[in-house]
Amino acid sequence: MKIRRIVTGFDRDGRSCVVSDGPAPRTHDFEHLPGFSNTVVWALADAVAPTGSPADPTPSLTTLMPGPGGSALTIVRFPPAAALAHVDVEAAAAEQARELPGLADTFDPDRPGFHATRTVDYQIVLSGELWLGLDTGEETHLRAGDVVIQNGTSHAWTNRTGEPAILAAVSIGTEQAG
Repeated sequence: MKIRRIVTGFDRDGRSCVVSDGPAPRTHDFEHLPGFSNTVVWALADAVAPTGSPADPTPSLTTLMPGPGGSALTIVRFPPAAALAHVDVEAAAAEQARELPGLADTFDPDRPGFHATRTVDYQIVLSGELWLGLDTGEETHLRAGDVVIQNGTSHAWTNRTGEPAILAAVSIGTEQAG
């Protein structure tokens, strides 16, 4: 998956300018989950906006889960569920652990695909269709343009169509309640 990323900053005179324009560097097309792709477009460790010509934080991320006040923009391509019917589960899990640090740690080993994070996520279906599954067994069918506000709840995504679906997610790190 190729995502063009334009990053703005300031020139030496303090005027706004484009400091980079090109492919987002942290993209992974999964070998053991055919058709699944994840791109971390940008991330901030805290709520402080970068100044000047900001250095690209994405290549050096050690976790995809932002801490309190941090944020991340991720674009995910979900293949049709049928494409994942015969995956090598152990190889896929190892690849996820390597390529989705922090996020892979939130996966529920007893319920494939289910995970819960310490974030509030603003998720927008950009193309295709997805089904959002929740703990209650409730499933919500989503189409392009639909938005989900995920409040740290356990959930899973399924693509039951024959075409890929693309989801944009802005994750904002939160403090754990109680």
